[in-house]
Amino acid sequence: MGAALKVPVRNIKGKVVDEIELDETVFGVPPNEAVVHQALVRQLANARAGTADTKGRSEVSGSTRKLYRQKHTGFARAGSRRSPIRRGGGVAFGPQPRSYRQAMPRKMRRLALRCVLSAKVADGELSIIDSFGLKQPVTKKLVNALNILGIESSVLLVTDEPDLNVIKSARNISGVKTLPASMLNVVDMLSYRILLMTVDAVHRVEALWGSKQVVAEAQVS
Repeated sequence: MGAALKVPVRNIKGKVVDEIELDETVFGVPPNEAVVHQALVRQLANARAGTADTKGRSEVSGSTRKLYRQKHTGFARAGSRRSPIRRGGGVAFGPQPRSYRQAMPRKMRRLALRCVLSAKVADGELSIIDSFGLKQPVTKKLVNALNILGIESSVLLVTDEPDLNVIKSARNISGVKTLPASMLNVVDMLSYRILLMTVDAVHRVEALWGSKQVVAEAQVS
């Protein structure tokens, strides 16, 4: 076993008030780029509506009779005005409604989450705060807190449960998004450079995907 993963806990004023030891089964997993890539592609594909639709030559309106006789006109041979080569005709090989959904085993999905969380720790892009302490929505107070914490790039704010005060305070700040811990996903964690989590959110993540879940998955397999 290596050294324990310990990260300082700061308050909204930027002072270190505690230290938290992270679960290595969640925040100390070796990188697996293939699994993370597959999870990323899957999530983006599953978000596609798949409703793009074009009309083929059998669906557009217009007569199906031949426009003019085959020979002795001096023009190229032409059939129906529904032909794809004519204006107003059908579309050849155009998109049709379809499902882009991709399946992925639950163990692999969870492994991808653990890999991204571990990468955030390894790259120094995980910050932990005791709480945001917002009793009402105040955007200016949240902006000041982010500045004090030294967060100048995009940031994903993660709370234990949906916090309306944090959500409303952050919704007008560019490059900032809020999520409850149970909704953490690969796309959002890779889209935002800094991951700012509350202590309660860390405990929730460890309960969802930590050592107990790893043992349970091993027993099932």
